[in-house]
Amino acid sequence: MYNDLTPFKLEAKNHLVNELLPFWTSRMIDTANGGYLTHFDEQGNDSGEDEKSLIAQTRCLFTLSSAHRAGYGNGQLADMARHGVDFLIEKMWDDRFGGFYWMVDRKGNLKIDKKIIYGQSFAIYSLSEYTLATGDCRGIEYAEKIFDLLQKYCVDSMYGGYWEMFHRNWALCGPGSEGGDRKTLDVHMHLMEAFTVLYECTGYDVHRRKLIEIIDILLNRIIHPRYKTGIPQFYKDWSVAPQIKFDIIWGWDRFSEEGQKGNATDNTCYGHNAEFAWLLKHALEVLKMDTADYLALFRIIYDHTIDNGIDFEFGGVFVEGPHSGGVYDREKEFWQQAEVLIGLLDAVIMLDDEKYWEAYKNVHRFVFDKVVNKEVGEWYPLLSRRGVPIWTHMGHSWKINYHTVRSMIQSIQRLERLEKQ
Repeated sequence: MYNDLTPFKLEAKNHLVNELLPFWTSRMIDTANGGYLTHFDEQGNDSGEDEKSLIAQTRCLFTLSSAHRAGYGNGQLADMARHGVDFLIEKMWDDRFGGFYWMVDRKGNLKIDKKIIYGQSFAIYSLSEYTLATGDCRGIEYAEKIFDLLQKYCVDSMYGGYWEMFHRNWALCGPGSEGGDRKTLDVHMHLMEAFTVLYECTGYDVHRRKLIEIIDILLNRIIHPRYKTGIPQFYKDWSVAPQIKFDIIWGWDRFSEEGQKGNATDNTCYGHNAEFAWLLKHALEVLKMDTADYLALFRIIYDHTIDNGIDFEFGGVFVEGPHSGGVYDREKEFWQQAEVLIGLLDAVIMLDDEKYWEAYKNVHRFVFDKVVNKEVGEWYPLLSRRGVPIWTHMGHSWKINYHTVRSMIQSIQRLERLEKQ
């Protein structure tokens, strides 16, 4: 049925090997201070911001480790990954209270000492992947340390799930914009992602149990009971909370100055929904659980994504809309395109329906025709509905290689699987 997929695979592979990976490997290593440089302008020049964030450093580490594990880079990526682990442990680990700091400057001097679980989750994810890729046991050693700290300080033993915003000493932050009274889809989805690779690396029963537990929370608390779409923010008892902007910002978000979205309790993100679905499928496979038991759920999620999130006029994926269907935000964010590419290929494999393949081709074409900055090989972060760049930086603490490189690696693997069917 899908006899036209080989050109898409070849295009993705060429982009990964000859454009994306070279863009980063040629400029990301900070030879003077350690760690990774992450801020680049439209031409790929270092834009000079004096910061190294936990989220950007760990995502770079994941990118290099996962690409090495997938067979790219002729061994060089492992050395680059080790360079990042050295910086994380030496400059960003808190020897007194444990956990990684949220932000340091380029030299590794402390800038923000808070313990933000979004960042800790990516540390578990990347360090576990690093050990799987290289065999260096330091990765899993520190991943387990963070996991243990989360169980000690962050678990809500009354309502379930995890608190997310902490001071350096693991005291919970205050309510509202400090985030101490909120639980989010974002953090719990990324904890599922992290615990998946942690369990894959250790095989420990405690990691398995916590992975199963967080899947249960996502399925029964965080996704919409009818539409199976992701709900962004909650109070401690899992009642829906208005989606607000936190002081420690997640992403370069396009909130109003008031810090709350106008549709604060009825919005769902198409990229997150597809990302959740493919990450859930991967978690089930690592757990050796039968994905066939979840096919009805996957179909609902992917049908909602293509019926509401895919722009069949101009191509690509919209940002968000109401749970019941429709669109609020018709701009196009790079990371949502990346995650929907992976998810739609999973839908093709699992559900074997031509409509998912047609949707994949739509998003693929939009990415390669509009989103990729052909001058340098990375992706524009934000575009108009018609594909005109709005933001033009190639690298930032919140726009890094994790989504783009991972999307190509995962898409190529799925396209190769489809070729063999």
